[in-house]
This record gives sequence, structure tokens and C-alpha cells, in this order.
Amino acid sequence: MVDTDIVLPAAEPQEVQLFGKWSTDDVQIGDISLNDYIAVKERHATYLPHTAGRYSAKRFTKAQCPIVERLTNSMMMHGRNNGKKLLAVRIVKHAFEIIHLLTDENPLQVLVNAIITNGPREDSTRIGRAGTVRRPAVDVSPLRRVNQAIWLLCTGAREAAFRNLKTISECLADELINAAKGSSNSYAI
Repeated sequence: MVDTDIVLPAAEPQEVQLFGKWSTDDVQIGDISLNDYIAVKERHATYLPHTAGRYSAKRFTKAQCPIVERLTNSMMMHGRNNGKKLLAVRIVKHAFEIIHLLTDENPLQVLVNAIITNGPREDSTRIGRAGTVRRPAVDVSPLRRVNQAIWLLCTGAREAAFRNLKTISECLADELINAAKGSSNSYAI
């Protein structure tokens, strides 16, 4: 009997791609203030936007939640859609397919650009007592910018799909593309 040592090549760690198609490595976050709040790079890369993580257990931990999962969770709003995360994952997947067909870009990059473009930089707050109210302008924190941008994108897609022949996936894709371009057709802008 002959002893032969079989040497297998070292297994390279495979790149994690969203839905098995889209890489997170080439996604660029254009706004430096939102780098810590848009979780899309190595540590936050997932195959599916369904991690079942406890991102609301502590303050600011939702910033660690993958950005596509936050979009998915936001698509589950309104009572009849609560808890239907697999349906929301399917909607986002179809929307990303449509975005890729229409723009030939990475849908993750389109999503990041849409969030950066739509996040409000300035808001007003109520200051006053005894009946007199002033509304001075205040800066918006980066986490609130991301939260509000995601909410506006999902609300725009939901309202566009309501009583319409277009599916929610098509409306979400249109909303993300228009928002990323800065088009006035976007609800979020």
C-alpha cells in the first residue's frame, strides 16, 4: 500500500453576496457623515436581509443592522403587513432585480445613493411657552437622516402601488431609482 498525501488547496473565504448576486465590496458611501449609519460593508454583508438580530435592544444598535434589512423591515408597515417579513424580502428582491435591469448598476449602490440623497439635512423644532411657539431650524442627526430616508422611500412606494396595476416591487424600484437620481418624481424628494 502506498501512502500518498493528498494536498487540497486552501479554501478561500467566499464573498458574501446579497441574494447570491450582488456584491457589497464595490458599494461607495458618498456622504462621510453617514458612514457609520449605513451598514453595508464586510461585517454587515448577508445573503438574505433576514438576520433575526436584536437591533433595538440598545440605543443606536439599529445602526448595525444591514441597510437592506432595515428597508425590508420598513416595508412591513401597516397592520395588515405586520410580521410578513418573507413577503417583504421577496418584494425587495424583485425590486433589486428590476433596478439591475433598468440601470445596469449594483442595486445596493442605488439604495445607498437614494438614502444619501433623501435624508433631510435640516428640520424645524418647536420652542416656546405660554402659547407663543417659534420653529427654529435645527440640524438633523445622521441616524435620523437614514431613518427618515428609508421611511420616505417605503411610504412613496406603498402609496404609488395602492390602487394601481403596478406591483409594489415595481413601485419600490421606481422610487429608489428616482430618488438616487434626485428626480422630482420621487415621493421622498
